Amino acid sequence: MKVLSGFRVGLLVMAALVGAVSGANAGDGAVRIRIFKAGFIIGGSAGEGVLTYQGRRYPLSIGGLSYGFTFGASETRFHGAVRNIRRPSDISGVYAQVGAGAALVRGAQAIVLTNQHGAILELTGEQNGLIVSLDLSGLALSLK
Repeated sequence: MKVLSGFRVGLLVMAALVGAVSGANAGDGAVRIRIFKAGFIIGGSAGEGVLTYQGRRYPLSIGGLSYGFTFGASETRFHGAVRNIRRPSDISGVYAQVGAGAALVRGAQAIVLTNQHGAILELTGEQNGLIVSLDLSGLALSLK
């Protein structure tokens, strides 16, 4: 019984070490994006941005859809960090969120999103325009 318990502990320690080593290669980068959003029930968004990773700049293309209560139009400029990427293409993917917000001329925004590659976007910014929303949104980022 003690041998089996020791074997289990050994497997757990090995799994933790493998996970730590595989995650050690992941890096961080900086992101600046600009998103235009408009809608009435169904909304759409489009934009562009730049990923700065390991001293190089990579242009980004952004598009998305939302469904729920959305009314109005806005422009949001975000800046922040992307974490847990191993190469620039890891930022590409779909980021989903359920959110509520409102902006009348100006409003602050802060979001944290994750894609299917494990990339984590931590963004803050300012929203300009007139928009009210309570919706499910999907944002697709890709390298140009």
